[in-house]
Amino acid sequence: MSGQALAPPRATREPVAFGALAAQSAAVTLVAAFVLLVVVTTISNLQLRGIPVGFEFLGDRAGFKIADTVIPFAPDDGYLRAIAVGVTNTLFLSLLVCLAATVVGALLGVARLSPNPLLAALAGAWVEAVRNIPPVLLLIFLYAFWSQAMPVGGAAELLPGVLASIRGVAVPRLFTALPPGGLALGLAASVALLALAAAAARRATQRGGKGPPYGRVALAVVAVAWAGAVALGGWTIELPRAEGDDLVGGARLTPEFATVFFGLTLYTAGFIAEIVRSGIQAVPRGQWEAGRALGLTEGQILRRVVAPQTLRVITPPMTSQYINTVKNSTLAIAIGYSEFMTVMGTVINRTNQPLEGTLIIVAVYMTINLALAAGLNLLNRRVQPGRR
Repeated sequence: MSGQALAPPRATREPVAFGALAAQSAAVTLVAAFVLLVVVTTISNLQLRGIPVGFEFLGDRAGFKIADTVIPFAPDDGYLRAIAVGVTNTLFLSLLVCLAATVVGALLGVARLSPNPLLAALAGAWVEAVRNIPPVLLLIFLYAFWSQAMPVGGAAELLPGVLASIRGVAVPRLFTALPPGGLALGLAASVALLALAAAAARRATQRGGKGPPYGRVALAVVAVAWAGAVALGGWTIELPRAEGDDLVGGARLTPEFATVFFGLTLYTAGFIAEIVRSGIQAVPRGQWEAGRALGLTEGQILRRVVAPQTLRVITPPMTSQYINTVKNSTLAIAIGYSEFMTVMGTVINRTNQPLEGTLIIVAVYMTINLALAAGLNLLNRRVQPGRR
């Protein structure tokens, strides 16, 4: 027996005590009973007051206009369509703010660590200012500033082809003869092809060796496809022009949308800058010294050595920040932008269905934020070492 290796003991699970299981079951039962009691009592009280209960109103004619829409909407459309317009506006605004704030916040975070004292001080002043101002106050200030700073009776040219007036901001608009949805489909196909090529290259690298140049081939295919689309798509550019206070031609951003976009971008970028700064400082100093020993420049060290390790640190707090951005989009109601909460307020007032409207609001925001959290948690698992 002495020559035989002893087998390691098997891991055993401790049995759950009957008392703990009974207590948990009782707690769940009590919570479910309380929720059921609240629902039954609420429905009974609404019926006694003659207030209709149900979601049949979603098919009724809306009868109101929505100023800013990503998808078409008319007053003859139903309330369900109006709610879809509000959700689309919120998603569109949140996506643009997240993208812009990520770029601006990353630059600010790097600038805060700059050896240039003036640049670091300016970045620090920006971060501290926006982090200590209520976001709704920032939006109201920017909206009032817009109405006072923009020219009356004309438009100011901010950049070549970019006009701004009291009516909003107009930028050049791109037209194409491609079929509707062709651009979106082409962009989605390009992203999918590049993602598949990157995944194939990563698997080949993990097996050993460089493997075939999947990335370069995919990039070449995408470039050729888009070159053909540019050549055959019949592209034209429409430049905006000013006619009095109004802006004609091009793509126009209303003052409400522009205010919410710039305001939330400034606000969110301040928090992202601190996340990026702390992520960079979390990388051991020895990593920088090792990069310098290899002859890399400071920029190369930041891109190739520090940034991949920083991504592992900042992904969890960035998830919370993106979710906060979606929730902060509700502040657009203060200046009249037609995001989801603004539309739902109108729907509730016109239908007298506060219970159903509140349930729709809760369901929509929970769906958006849970889906966003699930996607970013998947990214977090991908970037963590040993979990690919």
